[in-house]
Amino acid sequence: MTYDEAMNFIQNTNKFGTVLGLDSIRELLRRLGNPQEQLRIVHIAGTNGKGSILAFLASVFRESGYRAGRYVSPASFSYEERFRINEENISKEDLCYYVEQVKKEADGMVKDGMDHPTMFEIETALSFLYFRDKKVDAVLLETGMGGRLDATNIVSRPVCTVIASIGYDHMQYLGNTITEIAGEKAGIIKEGCPVVSYDNDQEANEVIKAAAEAKHCGLDFVNTAGILILSQSLKGQSFSYRSSHGRWYEKIEIPLLGTHQIYNAATALEVLEIIKNYYCISEFQTEEGFRNTVWRGRLELLSEDPEIFCDGAHNPDGARCLAEFLRNNFTNKRIIYIMGVLADKEYEQMLEETAGIADCIYTVAPDNPRALSSRKLGEAAEKYCETVYIRKRLASCLEEVKEKAGKDDVIVIFGTLSFQKELQGKEMWNDTRK
Repeated sequence: MTYDEAMNFIQNTNKFGTVLGLDSIRELLRRLGNPQEQLRIVHIAGTNGKGSILAFLASVFRESGYRAGRYVSPASFSYEERFRINEENISKEDLCYYVEQVKKEADGMVKDGMDHPTMFEIETALSFLYFRDKKVDAVLLETGMGGRLDATNIVSRPVCTVIASIGYDHMQYLGNTITEIAGEKAGIIKEGCPVVSYDNDQEANEVIKAAAEAKHCGLDFVNTAGILILSQSLKGQSFSYRSSHGRWYEKIEIPLLGTHQIYNAATALEVLEIIKNYYCISEFQTEEGFRNTVWRGRLELLSEDPEIFCDGAHNPDGARCLAEFLRNNFTNKRIIYIMGVLADKEYEQMLEETAGIADCIYTVAPDNPRALSSRKLGEAAEKYCETVYIRKRLASCLEEVKEKAGKDDVIVIFGTLSFQKELQGKEMWNDTRK
């Protein structure tokens, strides 16, 4: 199978849409030999912060000499990024090899009168095969959406189950209340497997507690009272932390910005305490891992003159964290938004959280078939901000804004992770890796 043939097959599976449930992925994996059962897996669900928590863990594993496989969806820069071992994407050769294996069994299912697996089910099965064959030491596995009926929930015995921050997103699938959404996320909790949770609102925490008790699981929440913020700047931040088990971390430095990332880092520290029986990780390796974490497009400073940030905030809770960061750091500066969203997102609520900080808002349409038109977003933005400009695409809009902005202005690009790929290849994006 050639690379073009592999990608055509994967893209064609889009026509099967989103199908929640485990019957199809269970049958597909059975035919592939259940590779997921031969892996040590950290399984994580949540509305926001999943990727950041796993990025911290992946960096610690790498610093400790372990090979951690990581399956993420969607990818930001290239398709191969969905399947990574440490910081290396799957090769095109390996991708073709594993797509061919999965396609053979998917075709067999259809021949036997079953439904064809969805795109996400195909990718999930591929990730398990790839990580098993490469003999990774750990798999860091994100749910695609929700948890209970997500294809990744086929995992039966994770070494740790993690619940990240819970908020409103994908409500057409997961429910209209935090209690309902938390119930879907907590659906990844397995009998007797330890659970670590972000300290969410009380109603979400109660749902998680009940689910853990029903499955006879130990449960550790992030000890919010044990977090002491030491420093915060545009170069990074540091904090001390007393874990739920009483361990004291004197100084953890992280390059990711925003107070919410300190809470994500604390969640990762709790996970490391749970899995210490499986891995030998020193205090120094932990500190170095956190210090060297890379997670692109999350409050990432792209340029300093003027200051340009790209953030993946794409739901109300993400927008709230972005607004908090801007209020804390730029109270005396002119703030310019470039905003684009996907049509199924809660963009009115996102505007409610963020628009009051902006001096002006430029709306664009992401390069994505699910994009909301820039005009519709602009009309919504006009309810919250007096100065709104409707443009078409990010690239041309950004050039216009950069020409008009003063050196002390702050430009913020947000609303969808799709923007990361649109910025790829620009000189300003590459500057962030220095």
